[in-house]
Amino acid sequence: EGKHGFDEAVLVQRPDRLRLETLSILGAILIVTANDKEIIGYHPRDGVFVRGQSSKANLLRYTQIPLELDEITMLLAGLPPVDATTPWRQEGNSLMFSPNGRVKDAVAFESQLAVPTQWQRFNGNGAVELTAQFSDYITTAAGLFPSKIDVEAPLQGKKLEIRFQEPELNATIPAESFSQQKPGHVQEIPIEMIGS
Repeated sequence: EGKHGFDEAVLVQRPDRLRLETLSILGAILIVTANDKEIIGYHPRDGVFVRGQSSKANLLRYTQIPLELDEITMLLAGLPPVDATTPWRQEGNSLMFSPNGRVKDAVAFESQLAVPTQWQRFNGNGAVELTAQFSDYITTAAGLFPSKIDVEAPLQGKKLEIRFQEPELNATIPAESFSQQKPGHVQEIPIEMIGS
């Protein structure tokens, strides 16, 4: 829906901790934290604090990405969000992950480097539900990292471009960074009241 550019501060701790801060020249306009228990969205300018149970549906309300929390953290860490314990097979330069005999995920390696270049998630009917293109790999202390990830939900006609400017991998992050306390002067509403 339109083209919007935002600066985000992103903190990820696998498997299930996430903090997104949407920033403007005047400071944070939205702070979203998610952990295995709850998702919180704080809108400082509006004085609104949104809280709800950690779930795929509630994450979708804020991230617009239809994935579980552990899958979102994998994606934001520059990895295809696949379950490596799922049975897989190789087809050309791709790995096909097929739980219960149906293809769920495909990961392509179309580069001279040994890195993933594309991930696809298929729905129960075999249609591509979500894709991610991994590109512009840079060298970090932890290894190669995609500084650009293009995410697309073709069935919904939505696209998201993620560009990392200063990725710091394997940093120690305090646990309290992934939750928020409600400021005394704000209104709290349940997350279910937010449209998805």
